[in-house]
Amino acid sequence: MYTDFYKLKALPFQLTPDHRFFFGSSVHNKAMAHLTYGLNQGEGFIIITGEVGAGKTTLVGYLLSTLDAERYIAAKIVTTQLGGDDMLRMVASAFGIDQEGIDKATLLGRIEAFLTATHENGKRCLLVVDEAQNLTIQALEELRMLSNFQVGVQVPLQSFLLGQPQFRNILASKELDQLRQRVIAHFHMGPLSPTETRAYIEHRLKTVGWQDDPDITPDAFDEIYKHTDGVPRKINTICSRLMLFGFLEELHRIDQQSVAQVAEDLREESAQVLDEGPVGQVPATGLLAGQANGPAAGPSAANGTADKAADHAALLERLGVIEEYVRRHDRMIQRALKIATDFLETQK
Repeated sequence: MYTDFYKLKALPFQLTPDHRFFFGSSVHNKAMAHLTYGLNQGEGFIIITGEVGAGKTTLVGYLLSTLDAERYIAAKIVTTQLGGDDMLRMVASAFGIDQEGIDKATLLGRIEAFLTATHENGKRCLLVVDEAQNLTIQALEELRMLSNFQVGVQVPLQSFLLGQPQFRNILASKELDQLRQRVIAHFHMGPLSPTETRAYIEHRLKTVGWQDDPDITPDAFDEIYKHTDGVPRKINTICSRLMLFGFLEELHRIDQQSVAQVAEDLREESAQVLDEGPVGQVPATGLLAGQANGPAAGPSAANGTADKAADHAALLERLGVIEEYVRRHDRMIQRALKIATDFLETQK
């Protein structure tokens, strides 16, 4: 909706990784240098770690988009808790190798034959394994064994392992000594700086045709950094909501107060207002539970009365939170409903 209002060609802050929005921060450029070095070595494992939302998947996606499709075949796996044999089947499936109804020995033979044929056709196979912290030791060992395949003196398969910080602890385990010996590049991605956070936001906006509408004040960028700590996915989340907020409020200037309000809205939604209970449902505890199930057992009637009074006060406080939340959002909701109604009218 807000793309038309701000005359943008596309959504600038989608959460789905998109290499078209790659931003070369100091962190990302260092990571890219490690990837490029590892790729030029033509063997072993390249490992990129970072916090959730640091941009690992976008980084590797950008690298793969720059490679010559005539020279490389890339496959990607997003892992869950896979055992060793399941890992092999996932690899085969990612490369389009038939793996249904065959035993492990036959499966390994087909994978090796595919890698050999691909190499003889002048191409290299690249395997990207995302969320690598979920892999079992057995699955990692199967990946290591695949790295042992050779065609002459050449290695036909190279693997990229992308994982959260805890993956470094997994790699440090004694059982993975041999895998660590095959790691030729490893980089940990940290957050963006305040200056880079602003540059990142402006880069994504300019990629979709931003012409300084909305105008974003310097203190708004500072406030965004305050609530995101420079983590790209967090930046995308708050900026996406910020653009929607600006559209619904018909703002052409976004300042610190706007960011603070959106950040507070996100915080309240994350807490789900009522102690993380379903929206519109009050937990059947305290006073309400007493009404439904009779007086709660207690050491005395006085204590029971005091408990009910405390529960009643807590309930009133929660209702006050809901009332303030609804009041704050009423204008936005009404405008959204009007937009939806106008749209339906145009479709008649």
